[in-house]
Amino acid sequence: MTEPIPNAQPPVVLSAPAQATEEVRLCLVAITRHGASQAARLAQALPQADICTSAKFAAQFAGLPNRVRAYEGALRDEIGPLFAGWDQLVFFVSLGAVVRLIAPHLRSKDEDPGVIVVDDAGQYVIPVLSGHVGGANEWSERVAEALQASPVLTTASDVGRTLPVDILGRHLGWRVEAPKINITRVSAHVVNGEPIAFVQEAGRPDWWTRPTPLPANIHCFSQWAEVDLSRFAAVLWVTHAEVGEARWAELSERLVVYRPPLEAGA
Repeated sequence: MTEPIPNAQPPVVLSAPAQATEEVRLCLVAITRHGASQAARLAQALPQADICTSAKFAAQFAGLPNRVRAYEGALRDEIGPLFAGWDQLVFFVSLGAVVRLIAPHLRSKDEDPGVIVVDDAGQYVIPVLSGHVGGANEWSERVAEALQASPVLTTASDVGRTLPVDILGRHLGWRVEAPKINITRVSAHVVNGEPIAFVQEAGRPDWWTRPTPLPANIHCFSQWAEVDLSRFAAVLWVTHAEVGEARWAELSERLVVYRPPLEAGA
C-alpha cells in the first residue's frame, strides 16, 4: 500500500462559483505520487469531484467521499472516456504531456471540456483548453485559490481585465446571439482597446463582476437610438428587441447581441 506524502498541507475551503458546482461534472486526474497527494488535498475541498488515478495511487484517496476511477495501463486510454464524461478535467500532469494526450480528441471550443493543468508541486494552475466557453479560466482561479497557487491565464480578455465577449453575462443567464465570426471580430476590437458601444435595454445592471473599473474603451448607453455608429468599432447590445437582417447587414461583423432571461410576467 502506498503511504500518503508526509507533511501534506491542510485542506482548504473554496468560495462558491458563479455556476452551481453540482451542475459541473468535475474530474481530478493524477498519475504520480506527488500529483495524487495534491489531488487528494483538492478533493477534500471538492467532494463532488470524481478522481481518475493510476491504480497504484488509489490508496491516497481512501476515506474521501469522492468517487475514484482507478485505472490499469496507460493514461492515454482514459482520455476518450474523460472527454465524454466530464465538463472540467484537472490534470496533475505536466503541461506538455497533457497537450499530447488530448490533441487527438479535440473537436471545438463549444464541445471540448475545460482542461486545466496543475504542476506536481501545486504551484501553478494553467487553463489549457476551453478557458471561456468551457469555464476552465474560472475553475483555474478557484483551484489556485484552494491550493494557494498562482493561476496562469493567457486569454487576452482575462489578462487585460476587459470584457469576455463570448461569455458576457452568462452568470446572469444571458444568451449570446451572433455568428461566430462576429464574436471573433468583436472580441478583437475589445481587447485591442478600440471604442465599443455597450447598449443595455434589458437585463440586470450588475453584469460587470471584475474588481477593476469598466475599461475606458467601453461606452455605455441605455438605448440603441443614442449610439452614433460611426464612432464605434463594434456594438454589444443587450436587448429583448427583434434584430432584423437589415441591422445585422448594416453592422456586418461588428454586432453581438445578448438575450437576458425574460422577467416574470413579461
